[in-house]
Amino acid sequence: MKTLLFVLLLIPVAQAAPVKTAPELDAAVRDATGGATIHIAAGTFELAAPLELKTGMTLRGVGMGKTIITHKASWKPSLKTLPDPEMKTKGMDTRAYLIRLQDKAANIEISNLTLRGPQLHGAIFGFGNENLHLHHLRIDDVLWSGIRTFSMKGAKIHDCEFIDAGGRWKRGGEPGVDGGITGGGIFAIWMTDSEIAHNRFTRTQLEKQDEYYGIKVRQAKRSRVHHNTIETNFSMEFPFENDEDNEIDHNICHGTISIPKHAGGPVPEGGHTFHIHHNWFKNSYAIEFVRNGVEIDHNLFSFDVEKDHGNLISGFGKAPAAGPAVFHNNLVSNPGRGVVWINEPYSNLTIRNNHIITRTTKTPRKSGLFGLNAKCDFSTIAIRDNIVECIGQSRPLLRTAESYSATVENNHLTNVSDAQRFKNASSKNGVGLQKPLSFTCGVHGEVEIEGWKATSKRALQSLP
Repeated sequence: MKTLLFVLLLIPVAQAAPVKTAPELDAAVRDATGGATIHIAAGTFELAAPLELKTGMTLRGVGMGKTIITHKASWKPSLKTLPDPEMKTKGMDTRAYLIRLQDKAANIEISNLTLRGPQLHGAIFGFGNENLHLHHLRIDDVLWSGIRTFSMKGAKIHDCEFIDAGGRWKRGGEPGVDGGITGGGIFAIWMTDSEIAHNRFTRTQLEKQDEYYGIKVRQAKRSRVHHNTIETNFSMEFPFENDEDNEIDHNICHGTISIPKHAGGPVPEGGHTFHIHHNWFKNSYAIEFVRNGVEIDHNLFSFDVEKDHGNLISGFGKAPAAGPAVFHNNLVSNPGRGVVWINEPYSNLTIRNNHIITRTTKTPRKSGLFGLNAKCDFSTIAIRDNIVECIGQSRPLLRTAESYSATVENNHLTNVSDAQRFKNASSKNGVGLQKPLSFTCGVHGEVEIEGWKATSKRALQSLP
């Protein structure tokens, strides 16, 4: 009996023949029961309406660039429903996508495909889908957002390529329809317990790179975004209430990570809204604030002296925020306007154990590295145990007179013009990073960071 069972286990399970035409694909998805796996052969499949996937269904091609799903020329949804309402589906065309997951359908997997516009609002739409698994997809040339979801829980989105995957829908517009700029490769509303990893986001079709978000989320909880390479002006945006316990790590960000909330938003029980660590930031306008419960550590911020437009951390609001936030163990090269500028009063801010090197910028920038509102509670603000070196252009540490009542101690300062205005008392603590910066980042760790040096498989990129 045991021998017979062993033999049966060795017998391969018959795999359904792959579908080879668009009508076959339509019929296979329409007629399949929940839990079915649909294999799609190589080729181009032009659809006239979205594929509606059911619970447990798997849709699998033979590879990106080999199995291509696109639309017929006759399928051209109106642009009048764009931009969509963002926080609700009423007034939104949820069928203007190549794949429309059935509402609340769980355990769906889609992989090894290219999903291509250019006339559709996006590639995949879903509402209330748990355990969605999207991987090895190329989403290419859609109008609004590549993946558009509501109430996504337990999702995994990995090893995908997003090429011009949204945010430019005014191209070729309609009479009386004006375009918007807030789409994204992934646009999720209420994302929980999910992972977005090892994806590449690129933009090729516009000279201006500010019309596209890589990842855009309206409320995220217990989610991790890691090892992505995002070559867009806004790498990520998380501007919503009640974000909690999110980790953003080991990404290459060519643009900004935006996490602002009015008055900073509530701090969850676990203490973190966002933990941002071990990323490589390449734009001097790197992090948009304010948010309470944030930790930013062990990142490399390396900026071009010719592009000195931004403060590394920028807050543009007016409502006082209670904090806390801590910025520590980061390497900062060539901050433009400064390291921190927060327009609104912000409390419980700690800047410690960083190494900051400024060089004469294009403008050149001469203002203080830390610009804080005069109404801050400076008894809760500390700048300590940092190395700050101003090479070439001398710069002050602080911008406002009131800032000198903050705790400024045990910093190693070189060519800092206001060093005589604060005590900067020495202590037994070490200065600078507590251990050398060493990590990999980007898609499958494609770049190795060792101190100030970034080494990629394509080229050696050393900081000046």
